[in-house]
Formats: sequence, C-alpha cells, structure tokens
Amino acid sequence: MREIFKKTVDGSLVNIEIDVDADEFKSGRPWLFSVFVKYEGLDETKDGYEDFLETKESLIIALEHTNKANYVGSRIIDGWSEFYFHCEDSKDLNSIVAKILSSTGYVYESNVVRDTKWNFYETQLFPSELELHHIQSAKIIFLLEEEEDDLSVEREVEHYAVFDTATQKDRFVEHAKELGFAFKDDIATDEYEHGVALVKIHMPREEEVKKVVEELFPEIKKEHGYYEGWSTTLVSEEEENI
Repeated sequence: MREIFKKTVDGSLVNIEIDVDADEFKSGRPWLFSVFVKYEGLDETKDGYEDFLETKESLIIALEHTNKANYVGSRIIDGWSEFYFHCEDSKDLNSIVAKILSSTGYVYESNVVRDTKWNFYETQLFPSELELHHIQSAKIIFLLEEEEDDLSVEREVEHYAVFDTATQKDRFVEHAKELGFAFKDDIATDEYEHGVALVKIHMPREEEVKKVVEELFPEIKKEHGYYEGWSTTLVSEEEENI
C-alpha cells in the first residue's frame, strides 16, 4: 500500500511516497536501485504533470515486470523526483530505464548501491510513529471533507492513548489536563488494559490536528504509552447556524 506524507530530512521538508508493505520483499533484494528525474512532480496544475505521472507508473511497471525489482518509494526534493527500487541485482535495469525515459526529454540519472539491511528505506523513506499518525489523520480529514463537513468549525475531538500500567495512564492524564485536554473515559484494547479517551475542542483541519497531536504525543511517550488516534463528529448545517 502506498502512502504519501512529508518528512524532515537533513533539515529540509521532503515529500515522500512509500510502499509501507515493501519490506515483505526484503529477502533476496539486497540492492537499492535509484532513478532521479529532473521534474518536481508536486503541482497538479503544472504543464506536463499528467504526462509525468504516466511516465512514473510506466517506469515502475517496466522495472517490476522483470520480477527482480520492487518499487519501495519516492522522494521529491530540490526539483528532482527520486524513485527507489530494491532488486536482486542491477543487470539490465539501466537499459529498461533508458527505454522508458530517453524519449521523454527528462534529464535523468540512475545508480545502484548494496543495501542489504534496507537502511535507506527504513531511515529515509519509512514514516516514524508520529508521521504514521499524521498519515491516518489525513485520511480522517479526507473522509470529513467527503461528507462536506465544515472543518473551520470547532468541536469536541477525542484523542486516545494506551499504557502498560494504570499509574502511567494517570500521570499522563494529569499532564494532558495542563495542556487543555479533559478526561472523558477509560478505554481498553486487546493489547492494553489501561487506556484513556481525552477531549479537546479544536478544528479538525490538518494543521490544527497536527499541532494538537504533536503537543500530546511526547506526553504519551514520557509514560511509555501509545497514541491510538482521534475521532470526532460531523457538524450539521443546523448546528452551524445556532
């Protein structure tokens, strides 16, 4: 499954697409093959954007068709789109790239390095625990938008966290109250008996949610807990007019 998110790499914000399930091909794919294309594929209104996406997918299909390479992710940084594949070896891959890209007019280059432990995938592409939560937040927000919800309207938003012990949970709740969260209920999951639902009133817009989650997340980690996401309700037109 491909996920898209932003990650800070060496102090710069980088747009990343990753196949989060790619490591199932880890065995037998010790080589990291990269293709850099001089095109910043971010602006959907830019001339040639659709052609670029078509070229990208053609490249991925062609390389994966060899049964030696698997697309693991891409980065967009400094005007370049970087595509990464893990493969058995690099034999014939450069010729496949040339066949797809030579007639497109794009400036490109390719490279291969041995990366048996998939270090680049895990450290430069794969999202952190917090970044994974931002990805899930974006999906919730998308669903709210699909329901034509007004994201500018503040409402109660529930945030969930789980812990190994009741003491950890109770300490966390006290710290969270100082940040403006209110206790709503105790919860439990299949793995964790000691969980809590907190409430805070805020807009479910991306930047606001990100700010709130990043405020709460370190407090959860102080008590060795796990953030379990958030939820909210739709705001009806009638409620907005009250």
